[in-house]
Amino acid sequence: MRPIGAAVNALLTAALLAGTAGASAIPLDSDVHIRALPNAPNGYTPANVPCPANRPTARSAATVSPDEARWLEKRRKKAMSALAGFFGHVFIPDFDAVAYIGKYAENLAQLPNIGIAVSGGGYRALMNGAGAIKAFDSRTAGSTSKGHLGGLLQSATYLSGLSGGGWLVGSLYLNNETSVDALTSGMEGKAWDFHRSIFQGPKFTSSTFLDILRYYAQLQSAVAGKQDAGYKVSITDYWGRALSYQFINAKEGGPSYTWSSISLSSDFQNAEYPMPIILADGRNPGEKLILGNATVFEFNPWEFGTFDPTIFGFVPLEYLGSKFQAGVLPSSESCVRGFDNAGYIMGTSSSLFNEFALRLDEVDIPKFIKDELRKILKALGDENNDIADYSPNPFYQYATGTSPFAGVLSLPLVDGGEDGQNIPLHPLIQPARNVDVIFAIDSSANTKNNWPNGSSLVATYQRSLDPSGIANGTSFPAVPDVNTFVNLGLNTRPTFFGCDSSNTTKPTPLVVYIPNYPYTTFSNISTFTLATPNETRDAIIKNGYDVATMGGGTGEKEWPTCVGCAILSRSFERTGTAIPAACQECFKKHCWDGTVNSATPADYAPSVGPPSAGAKSAASARIRASPMI
Repeated sequence: MRPIGAAVNALLTAALLAGTAGASAIPLDSDVHIRALPNAPNGYTPANVPCPANRPTARSAATVSPDEARWLEKRRKKAMSALAGFFGHVFIPDFDAVAYIGKYAENLAQLPNIGIAVSGGGYRALMNGAGAIKAFDSRTAGSTSKGHLGGLLQSATYLSGLSGGGWLVGSLYLNNETSVDALTSGMEGKAWDFHRSIFQGPKFTSSTFLDILRYYAQLQSAVAGKQDAGYKVSITDYWGRALSYQFINAKEGGPSYTWSSISLSSDFQNAEYPMPIILADGRNPGEKLILGNATVFEFNPWEFGTFDPTIFGFVPLEYLGSKFQAGVLPSSESCVRGFDNAGYIMGTSSSLFNEFALRLDEVDIPKFIKDELRKILKALGDENNDIADYSPNPFYQYATGTSPFAGVLSLPLVDGGEDGQNIPLHPLIQPARNVDVIFAIDSSANTKNNWPNGSSLVATYQRSLDPSGIANGTSFPAVPDVNTFVNLGLNTRPTFFGCDSSNTTKPTPLVVYIPNYPYTTFSNISTFTLATPNETRDAIIKNGYDVATMGGGTGEKEWPTCVGCAILSRSFERTGTAIPAACQECFKKHCWDGTVNSATPADYAPSVGPPSAGAKSAASARIRASPMI
């Protein structure tokens, strides 16, 4: 057995030898209401299944998939109907936005196409991002009243996440497109009960020791089944299984839940909500560092792959684990299902186990378990096992002229933010998706005190200019350097980038940047916080709501109007509609105007309370590049 598996077995053996005669009395799981589609054929273990008449193949990324295209026909209509409802409580003075949407209802390409991107950052990102999603969700009580933004979620086409933001996206969709309110109103031991750490696991009985023993036994049993079936496993298998207990309301964390099963839920098939996308980075064979030109992979409900020129292809997600070769599945090979376990995909996008495990001393678990977990860490280091091992590689011998992965049997994937692009903008700036405006929720910990400083936007902008051509036709609006973000207070309040599309040579979305800020409470907990009381969880979510709405009408009263203007901006250009005077004022106030101040800022340590309109660090001279960027 591989060292990592041996270490986990040793952990369980040590637990049994620690003296629990009552272990045999551990009760079975009580029934839990199943809220999604646990459709894997053999639990966590991938299994051979009959192939469909049209055997799965890889396809070029020149367009969106046929499945996505068919879904978009439904979604765009429903999203624009929801947008009309949104403008029923978000008003632009002297402009009838509802009538405008109705005017172009038969020509949807003229109307806005909205994306929402939720950054990484562990539980901080999940909770702050949840606050924004709660603010955007018309199901939230009070969200459709004056000063609020309810209905924006229902108006969006895409919702992307990575790492902690991916946990948020996964939680919502794997529990039947549920709401943030529903996830935070559950009982102890249900999804989003974070007061017990991921190393402690859920509460099954009145015995903490027996609970921990049972939890680790379930993790090991699931992963061992996959390994015994001949598949490579890594620490991400254990990590993903553990995450599932916190994010999926199902028995044993839903080992049969797959990411592709999202496409089978009735609400998703009816295009009731945006399309969820989770990101991961490829780690080139033989390399340790993830650079800005790393290949970015996406998992959507139908497919896995990338728009990057290294591979520029997708395979059916449902059949990951099948032995594709040169883009086809040879007739001698079986189809495999169940590899795309939902927890494994969420774990792939958040390869944080190393950092979490370094904080074992903070966890209230028996010492012998901590000792065995440290042995697992050593095995991890010895085996270079800190990646998600997608073996067999679905892109083996595919794109042989450009892909660094074409000659390897395993595709190594890591945390989607390791390339510096901690906001999952990549899938939303693809020309094939024609997104007009992106609401970018940034919960990154770029500063010493765990606040964002715009680094993620800078990374995506720099990648769009990379001379290697990795951008592959994508375009991104200009943004300033990170010092300017802090010096000008752009990381304290929402800012628009890309307001003047004439500054770019290709279609470019307008980006509404919404950084984490202590509006009502300090929401800058560490990325590696192991446990969060529900009171703190709820306070951070409320803060995220207030950040997204700028106080829900108690702060900047014109903010909802400005959000509406940002949504309609590119549509105004396409239809030749004059920009309303109120929108012109919004753009003057919220668009980055090209000013830069690259002086080294003082330590960024905001106080609790709404940011001032001109909040800036101590600054030196400013340079204005152009009237509006």
